[in-house]
Amino acid sequence: MPTFAVEYTYHPDRATLRDEHRPAHRLWLQTGHEAGVVLMVGAYHDGSGALLVLRADDEAAAAEVLAHDPFALAGAIDDTRIKAWSNLYGPFGD
Repeated sequence: MPTFAVEYTYHPDRATLRDEHRPAHRLWLQTGHEAGVVLMVGAYHDGSGALLVLRADDEAAAAEVLAHDPFALAGAIDDTRIKAWSNLYGPFGD
C-alpha cells in the first residue's frame, strides 16, 4: 500500500481551538496507528504544524482519512499538504 507524507500547517490564532480538540485528535491518531494507517506523527517544536506518515490506497483515500481528523473537522488546520512518499531506509520500507 502506498505511503504518504502529510504536512499540517497551523495558524497561531487557532492554538486555543487545537487545545480544545487535542484529546479527540490524539485518540483519532491512536486509533489510526493501531489500525496500521497512521505510521508515525509528531508536531514541529515551533508549533507551526505537524508531520504525519500514513498508508492509503491513493492520495484521494489519504485525503478522506484526514478529513475525519477532529482538528480538520474543527477547522484547526490552516493547510494540509499530501505527498506520495517512498521510504528508502527505516521501519516502514516495503
